[in-house]
Amino acid sequence: MTIRVLLADDQALLRSAFRVLVDSEPDMEVVGEASDGAEAVRLAREHGPDVVLMDIRMPGTDGLAATRLISADPSLAQVRVVILTTFEVDDYVVQALRAGASGFLGKGSEPEELLSAIRVAAGGEALLSPAATKGLIARFLAQGDDGDGRDPARSERLGALTGREREVLVQVAGGHSNDEIAERLAVSPLTVKTHVNRAMAKLGARDRAQLVVIAYESGLVRPRME
Repeated sequence: MTIRVLLADDQALLRSAFRVLVDSEPDMEVVGEASDGAEAVRLAREHGPDVVLMDIRMPGTDGLAATRLISADPSLAQVRVVILTTFEVDDYVVQALRAGASGFLGKGSEPEELLSAIRVAAGGEALLSPAATKGLIARFLAQGDDGDGRDPARSERLGALTGREREVLVQVAGGHSNDEIAERLAVSPLTVKTHVNRAMAKLGARDRAQLVVIAYESGLVRPRME
């Protein structure tokens, strides 16, 4: 199946470069271009893309606000947002993950990394830039008003999970693939996928990236201060 991509960036030259790159792939096509967040939301509703490459800093409605609007729209439940940013690890990026982004990528990434990111996001996987350390992301995710980042509402919702689903959630938060989790827990990859899907349904998570956020914000997984 062809992966439908929407480009959102206020720099026309950059959008053109992304379009040439994406359209050169036999399994991808660009379905629209937006110069700000408001236009990105409108085009997402119009075209229903699989993936939105969203610049986080744009005039007017920025990428963060646009990501929130897309994630909150039930009609766009299938849309995955990949944040593009010059600064790969900062609080703004983490806000985007909390808002519903599936991950982020630095604008200085290689073309192969960008194409891989689109495929990963379209497949429902969590995407973290290779240049970002998981420990630093975890520290940001754990920061909250009370100092430990624990969200009581999130913690309460974990009660709906079975013991095995909790185990799988911990492994997902560690960045492990289904095959890796299957090996660690001595079960089949299909069983892991089933547990992941059930956890997503019970916790109201759009994808694996949101499961990672929930795992940290609920206190199920604690950040490693590396």
